[in-house]
Amino acid sequence: MVSERLSQQLQFILEIDRLKGVLRRSLLLESRRRENSAEHSWHLAMMALVLAEHANETVNLLHTLKLLLIHDVVEIDAGDTYAYDDDSHDGKIERERTAAIRIFGLLPPDQAAEMTALWEEYEAQQTPEARFALALDRFMPFLHNYHTGGITWRENRVTRAQVEDRMSPVGTGSDALGAAVAAVVEEATASGLLPRSWPNL
Repeated sequence: MVSERLSQQLQFILEIDRLKGVLRRSLLLESRRRENSAEHSWHLAMMALVLAEHANETVNLLHTLKLLLIHDVVEIDAGDTYAYDDDSHDGKIERERTAAIRIFGLLPPDQAAEMTALWEEYEAQQTPEARFALALDRFMPFLHNYHTGGITWRENRVTRAQVEDRMSPVGTGSDALGAAVAAVVEEATASGLLPRSWPNL
């Protein structure tokens, strides 16, 4: 027999296995298969461990890791919303809030409240940890796009202006990463991976 608390915790652990099946648009560098959201969250956590020194503000690393590991759990129900598809952003907040209530609600009440608060903190972008976490979240798929030859940029006819707009929060969380974005954008534009505009079809 296990306690009700442990039973709830195990139910949550089993439920979040489903995040491994949520596919994103980003491609893995070697296999070129689409990345899943669980892999994305792990990679962001590793980035925080390595790059925390580049945050613009002093951040609590453990707190930042919690935000990164929790922020996309809602995609189990809400799915991944592609950054450059404006239509898919309609209703995104409501879909994700409904998902947060259901998924975090599987946990014992104290942990459900903690997880929900962390998810809301990331969304609100009012703390140094949330700002740095968002910088990493935007930076990683950008690097993937560049280092896979701009495949998903081409597939979706993404322009330089769209990428620059999407990457604007990176510099808010980290000047160093913001400068890296600017350098890569220049290289991607010069090499033809990221055009300023696409010809009409």
